[in-house]
Amino acid sequence: MLAKRIVPCLDIKDGTTVKGINFVNFRDAGDPVELGAQYSRDGADELVYLDITASHEGRKTFTELVKKVAAKINIPFTVGGGINELKDVERLLSAGADKVSINSSALRNPSLIEEIAKNFGSQVCVVAIDANFENGNWLCYLNGGRIPTDKYLFQWAKEAESLGAGEILFTSMTHDGVKTGYANEALATLSESVHIPIIASGGAGSKEHFRDAFIHGKADAALAASVFHFREISISDLKKYLSAEGVSIRS
Repeated sequence: MLAKRIVPCLDIKDGTTVKGINFVNFRDAGDPVELGAQYSRDGADELVYLDITASHEGRKTFTELVKKVAAKINIPFTVGGGINELKDVERLLSAGADKVSINSSALRNPSLIEEIAKNFGSQVCVVAIDANFENGNWLCYLNGGRIPTDKYLFQWAKEAESLGAGEILFTSMTHDGVKTGYANEALATLSESVHIPIIASGGAGSKEHFRDAFIHGKADAALAASVFHFREISISDLKKYLSAEGVSIRS
């Protein structure tokens, strides 16, 4: 079994790290470069930086910030927000990012997935899916959870894989920030629907939640924000716990 990954996520708004609940009510969580450097030292396997208002505000993602992060950390990191064309991908990879995450732009223009995979390799293309459980289905949303679409989680994930996505980052809007655990049932179905790695996002509040995402949700990686930002869980303690629980984890 491949080792599972622990991935702190830094949502960036106006140049600072923020954290919300159910995609609203944001509070400041600190400097994104310093936080990233700290997580790198603490044993995080990867980082994700998301410019959470770029798509909504029609802006390009923060190239200068990416350069600063790349200079400070020695683990892979993914950047997302406002990526609409190959030039954006090239700019961010040149600035030091290892992967890009596309969400709204992929839903609006699925061929972008194909273009990124063809030009830079599937391993560079993470397709992020924000979905909310409503009326018995997981409905996908655009623009940081603001606009509902006609796409559903499992079908869209399969389509993204067929177009060349290297990973799926699934955020449950229903679970986001409420710290009651990940959407494990949906994660398990998702991992059975596709053959590429699944990153779980939304709902981490305890070490047990990470364990359950890996064991019951069959996730390949677990992403979290506030439990790390506000020092509720330390990455080294989490890894020791998971290892003791029989989860294959990177040391």
